[in-house]
Amino acid sequence: MALSKDDIINAVADMSVMEVVELIEAMEEKFGVSAAAAVMAGPAGGGEAAAEEQTEFDLVLTAAGDKKVNVIKAVREITGLGLKEAKGAVDGAPATIKEAMSKDDAEAAKAKLEEAGATVELK
Repeated sequence: MALSKDDIINAVADMSVMEVVELIEAMEEKFGVSAAAAVMAGPAGGGEAAAEEQTEFDLVLTAAGDKKVNVIKAVREITGLGLKEAKGAVDGAPATIKEAMSKDDAEAAKAKLEEAGATVELK
């Protein structure tokens, strides 16, 4: 007779923390995987492909905040836009400021805009 997921969950719920740790270690040894790697990989898609890490990001300004002038200056610095275009992008929030940025560039630009007072998302 096979155990259901609910049966297994109920059995684990009745265990002490040390028993759960031992159970996890035993499962890692039996199946040749680590729990941390399984969590990072997510659900298996037929066991073939692991999830690819995103390499390009879009910088989206969701709100300009109280210091709009500082945000416009930051947008100009990040994008190279003129004053009128940068002001239009900030006034039109939410707006995509820059597309297909590397992770490092996107994080730096996000930090710069947040420091200026804006609310920003990376997509």
